[in-house]
Amino acid sequence: MQLSVVIPARNEADNIVPLVDEVEAALAGRFDFEVLVVDDGSTDTTYDQLKASRPRLPRLRVVRHAANCGQSAGVWTGVKRARGEWIATLDGDGQNDPADLPAMWARLEAEPHPDMVAGHRVDRKDTASKRIASRLANRVRAGFLKDETPDSGCGIKIFRRDLFLELPYFDHMHRFLPALVRRHGGRVVSVPVNHRPRGAGRSNYTNLGRLRAGLLDLIGVWWLIRRSRLPIDATEET
Repeated sequence: MQLSVVIPARNEADNIVPLVDEVEAALAGRFDFEVLVVDDGSTDTTYDQLKASRPRLPRLRVVRHAANCGQSAGVWTGVKRARGEWIATLDGDGQNDPADLPAMWARLEAEPHPDMVAGHRVDRKDTASKRIASRLANRVRAGFLKDETPDSGCGIKIFRRDLFLELPYFDHMHRFLPALVRRHGGRVVSVPVNHRPRGAGRSNYTNLGRLRAGLLDLIGVWWLIRRSRLPIDATEET
């Protein structure tokens, strides 16, 4: 299979099925793909909505965490169970636009081929406080990690499944995927993408919670990068 679209979601009952419909509209007839939604311990009707929609959405697969494990765990579960050689990720709140995926794939096929294409939200539709917090976080992260990615936290990305599964797993790793891919010797490019207001519900994160976790994780990822040493060449005698 060419592409697996992985969508971690928690308490997105009013957003998730319309988002899957948009993925179908964006990719049908262009790609061999599947859509894998990981319900991360939702306490609303997210899982019920997904189950009810499966008869009309044959490409949809649904995996459920028994309890809330976090967005990175949702991505990791989805990638582990995916059948595609390439993974596309989207946030479950509908703010990422699936219509951007074909253009991101075209960038993936351009010369030279990157290992990850990361979205860059150039016109964010969030609250002012969230935009300011994200801008500050991106500047601090870029200064420490030198990942050359203007918007590491953007949920829409395309990357190689096999490469992802070689990366170190930890909670909140999804915010540092470009830096981790580069640490592993991969090439990352960023492309501008659309960003939309949240359609319904509310965010599962707060600015303070992001800041608290982000600082600790930043130190950990910085340490990983500082301590990594990839072999230049490895040959096997025959």
